[in-house]
Amino acid sequence: MTDTARTEARTTASTPEDLARLFVERANAGDAEGLAELYAPDAVLAYPVGSVTVGREAIRAVCEKMLEHAPRPFPFEEALPTVRYGDLALTSTAGADGTGDRVQVARRQPDGSWLRIIDRPELRGPQ
Repeated sequence: MTDTARTEARTTASTPEDLARLFVERANAGDAEGLAELYAPDAVLAYPVGSVTVGREAIRAVCEKMLEHAPRPFPFEEALPTVRYGDLALTSTAGADGTGDRVQVARRQPDGSWLRIIDRPELRGPQ
């Protein structure tokens, strides 16, 4: 499959809860570009630990590095209840890898899909 065909075939998040599932599916496929597409163009990612990564292109680069070193398969994680306020949603999952819980803010797009605008993948360190 070409990169163009892959991009056209990617599913968008129709609910904020879809974002976590799509993240795991794309990470397991080794798809850094697909991971970056889950973020708004001006999104903020608090990763790597102690850093802030801003913008989809920078997030894509971080995802590429993460995928080089991350064990696979990525586990699906328990989703905690989503909190919504209009076109904003606070999502979170209980980390399955011992790095702590994860929290994200997503925003509904004009087409009805959802993208992450803020992502903090490690809320607390390993226990």
